[in-house]
Amino acid sequence: NADGARKKAWTRAHWRWVSEIRLEGPQRDALEYYVTAARCAESDRRQLERRVVALAGTDRWRATVEALSCIKGVYTLTAFRLAAEAGSFSRFRSAPAFASWCGLTPSEHSSGESERRGGITKAGNALARTALIESAWHYSTCSPRPKAPAPGTDVPPAIRSRADDCTARLHRRREALAAAGKSACKANAAVARELACWVWEIGCRSEGTVL
Repeated sequence: NADGARKKAWTRAHWRWVSEIRLEGPQRDALEYYVTAARCAESDRRQLERRVVALAGTDRWRATVEALSCIKGVYTLTAFRLAAEAGSFSRFRSAPAFASWCGLTPSEHSSGESERRGGITKAGNALARTALIESAWHYSTCSPRPKAPAPGTDVPPAIRSRADDCTARLHRRREALAAAGKSACKANAAVARELACWVWEIGCRSEGTVL
């Protein structure tokens, strides 16, 4: 995918820059130590990611992961994290309930007859919330066009259509928030909350509990 290609290109450029650093003596030794440690960490991460991808392709998770991966900004690792943290999307009674569980509901400060909404509560599943926040940033630069299906996937047309609706809707939402002068972080949090609602719906559709 495009995000993965950009990340790989950035990583290659970073290591080229590191390789051009010229140090001597203890400073060079320290740099080599940290480079080796970083390379080992990268290798460990890739091994773990391969294991996660393999697990995501098992019968228990494949349908849900492939369905969620139809949404722009959501790829296999993120889709699996959301599915695994939720366990079953159908256990949440509604999309707002799932968003609240993720800690993406706006906080409220009430006093007498006045009511003021603040930032998101962050009182929920931190791993799912982080995944949604990171995915939401995608909508600050992506196009509203549907996401191309991944090779080898078999997602029902109805689910793919809803994922395309999600992509177009979140793109419009992000543009509207930017036009309204909202800060990038506030706009992203709002998009992440709506993304959570779409994830719930598409997750439930993949489980057969929403038609």
